[in-house]
Amino acid sequence: MVRIHSPRPFRPDIFATIPLRVELPAEKLNSSLMRAMFHTIAPRYDFITRVFSFGMDRRWKRTLIERAGLSGSPVILDLASGTGDFSLLAARQYPGARTIAADLTERMLLLARSRGVERAVCADAGRLPFSDAAFDCVCIGYGLRNFPDLALAVREIERVTRPGGLLVSLDFFLPANALLRRLYLGYLYAQGAFWGLLLHGRPRVYTYIPDSLKTFVSIPEFSRMLRRAGYGRVDARGFILGGIGLHWAVKEE
Repeated sequence: MVRIHSPRPFRPDIFATIPLRVELPAEKLNSSLMRAMFHTIAPRYDFITRVFSFGMDRRWKRTLIERAGLSGSPVILDLASGTGDFSLLAARQYPGARTIAADLTERMLLLARSRGVERAVCADAGRLPFSDAAFDCVCIGYGLRNFPDLALAVREIERVTRPGGLLVSLDFFLPANALLRRLYLGYLYAQGAFWGLLLHGRPRVYTYIPDSLKTFVSIPEFSRMLRRAGYGRVDARGFILGGIGLHWAVKEE
């Protein structure tokens, strides 16, 4: 049985829909560009996620996994896995777990395997190659913003999750407060340009992150999307003044 332990109550009144008239980043419109971008950043991916999260993303991921409260020998999908953080954390937290890392970029999966991830598959979140109700839990770290059709991806995730199963996710979101939003985007752009130029000679490599945020949903919007998709209980928690969101969602029986 999947048990969910409620985090500190999340105050949705702090956050709101953020109307921004912007175009989707080219990478979200073209899977080849998306794959090429992540192929480039794969060797630096873990370092960059630590930098942009002030070094806290590993703790957030541990919190997600620990509060999932999985039992027995759960089957876990690490979707948009990157180098396999969730797979490795889940294996340590639940020794009997069977994890599968799935990512659009083969180079990410090669790095995941080099870290000890045993099962990995190259897959598109909009067309998951798994049967219905195959997983007890689906974990997503920083992948939601990159799905070209978020609603479609959520439906696919719901399809492959068993009734009573769980979705847990960690991603960037925009603070609703206009001033904080400007400061946060400015910080992300400055960090992205600096590290993109330093590590790859191209600022755009990491300024994609704030660009992708401009067309993303808010924390409560994503919670509502999960409820509409068939998740009966959804809990969320915000960090960095709403710049980071954690979600736990249980699929209805």
